[in-house]
Amino acid sequence: MKKELNTIRMQKLLVGVSVLLFIIKVVAWILTSSVAILTDAMESTVNVVAGFIGLYSIILSSKPKDKEHPYGHGKAEFLSSAIEGVLISVAGLIIIYEALNNLIHPHQIKKLDYGIVLIAITAVVNYIVGQICVNKGKKENSPILIASGSHLKSDTYSTLGLLLGILLIIITGKEWIDSAAALLFAFIIIFTGYKIIRRSIAGIMDETDNEIIAVIIKVLNEHREVEWVDIHNMRVINYAGFYHIDCHLTVPFYINVNEAHQILDRLTNLLTKHFKERVEFFVHIDGCMPHQCNICDVKNCSKRNAAFLQQIPWTNENILSNNKHSLNQ
Repeated sequence: MKKELNTIRMQKLLVGVSVLLFIIKVVAWILTSSVAILTDAMESTVNVVAGFIGLYSIILSSKPKDKEHPYGHGKAEFLSSAIEGVLISVAGLIIIYEALNNLIHPHQIKKLDYGIVLIAITAVVNYIVGQICVNKGKKENSPILIASGSHLKSDTYSTLGLLLGILLIIITGKEWIDSAAALLFAFIIIFTGYKIIRRSIAGIMDETDNEIIAVIIKVLNEHREVEWVDIHNMRVINYAGFYHIDCHLTVPFYINVNEAHQILDRLTNLLTKHFKERVEFFVHIDGCMPHQCNICDVKNCSKRNAAFLQQIPWTNENILSNNKHSLNQ
């Protein structure tokens, strides 16, 4: 619950900042009539809309599991970040239209000195809040916070380029630079939108998260017990920071059910502690096979038919495989 409250507070801060920066950028556009500044203000409308959508999705995803949603509501965050990515891309297309229109039908730019000051303020605030948001999103594994923070940071980079364009206009007097700068930043914005959409679709489609798999493998290898003869057929579903882990655990075949579950409990308790309770399991227990004796280091095993040779370290490749491990693979 603490994770959800922290995420909601961060998203509320982001929404408030987005509204304030949008107002500042609109004022800058009214003062200057710069199409480049207009594009920056238009992108901020996306920040505002996406911020409110994100806030709603985080509140929804924080709701507990119920009959209709046995795995919780976490997928709402992926859907929200996908919507944000689409809005960002649409804003980029609108910016391209406005920039091309301004090249064909140019208009006079004015009071660029005021515009520079106002836009520079928004760039600094955007970057600081964006970085805080990304850091918090990574810590809480919240895709919507990461998407929103990445968007704000990309907004900062485009704003810095916009400021450079305005300075060039002041120095050279070439007003077409205004539209050229807007076109350049439009493509940057569209690319940012694409990356957010790609990440969101990966979450919605339960694409393998190699980073999380690597973390699990590292923890298991570091705390490996001899009774964990083999782990394979692992699958991890990410519900916006809450993980559902499926796998097969191989244990000595001759132990009873209670002993097997005690071994299983030590494994699940290890991962539960590491992921701070944000995890659940569906583990199938297998009995070891005769050809696995040479990778099993269980002491005083009365059923052993071959000497122990070596443990097979778990890797991304073999832990995802549906085959029991052995030295003959």
